[in-house]
Amino acid sequence: MRIGWAVAVAALGGGVAAGVAVAGCTAALPYHGPVSDHFDGKLFRNAGPWDEKGFGDLLRWKLSGPRATPWPSSREVPPATPPPARVGNGIRVTFINHATVLVQLGGLNVLTDPVWSYRVGPTSVLGQKRHKPPGLPFEQLPRIDLVVISHNHYDHLDLPTLRRLQERDAPLVLAGLGTAALLQKNGVANAADVDWWEHREVGGLRVTFAPAQHWSTRALTDRYRNLWGSWYLSDGRQTVYFAGDTGDGPHFQAIHDRLGPPDLALIPIGAYLPRWFMHSQHVDPAEAVAAHLTLGARRSVAVHWGTFQQADEGMDDPPADLARAREQRGVPAEDFVVLDNGQSLEVAPRATR
Repeated sequence: MRIGWAVAVAALGGGVAAGVAVAGCTAALPYHGPVSDHFDGKLFRNAGPWDEKGFGDLLRWKLSGPRATPWPSSREVPPATPPPARVGNGIRVTFINHATVLVQLGGLNVLTDPVWSYRVGPTSVLGQKRHKPPGLPFEQLPRIDLVVISHNHYDHLDLPTLRRLQERDAPLVLAGLGTAALLQKNGVANAADVDWWEHREVGGLRVTFAPAQHWSTRALTDRYRNLWGSWYLSDGRQTVYFAGDTGDGPHFQAIHDRLGPPDLALIPIGAYLPRWFMHSQHVDPAEAVAAHLTLGARRSVAVHWGTFQQADEGMDDPPADLARAREQRGVPAEDFVVLDNGQSLEVAPRATR
């Protein structure tokens, strides 16, 4: 078998392989609210066409086809330069690992999908282990004002990390509809829900929850019960878009049209093979470049690669495939950047006329 069952099922749904007995304590709680174009009163759904994958598809993936490219057991990263306490002018982002990025904008510090745990899963011994350490030790984080969660899969909603942040800084945690109840039940009290296209004002930032092409689950019986999505941050001058975990879909054009081209986009490039299994839920590097162009982003940074092995591509394949896709579409390397864990990028303010 090419990768462990815990990893395989996590790719399908955030670590369901652990079973009801151990996952029940962190299972998503059902959301109760009005019916909408993406909620039928019980379950959420995507805006675009959705190719449902079930356990039979998982078996087909794991028991047939070419073997996954092996990953090194571990790879160290160079020590990072500690970030400043605040950034008042322009944008500074530090790629921590996977989908975790420290965004410093408008004098506030924001974390996306924070994960510092060694394993992501329903327990500390079940789930996917990391192959690279976080690019920044937790102790070197500046005070965090806001956390945004894209969806409730274990590699994006990591309760041990969120509890550490709650104890240290008590940041506001924003997530899709239904997720706040899960967080509050598990010791993350300062949490609130947001629907697609709703926004919150947080210390001068307008924080908007936008669609993504994905899904949610943490156990065997809670699929689609909490809303997934992406995030758009604006301080009135500069904007950052965090795509979360997403397949290709009409939401990229909708975000461009409704919220405007972002100054910086954080776009996933990993966990894309085999395409027949992953295409609805994870963009590949070529689709990531297309998303960059559709969004009209000034700059983009690649996320969701190189830390947890969730698919068949090798650890270093996403950046190599991204480079080829950039070249094919005529996108300069400096416009869609790959950072290793702990590396940072600064985006200067737009020139004013």
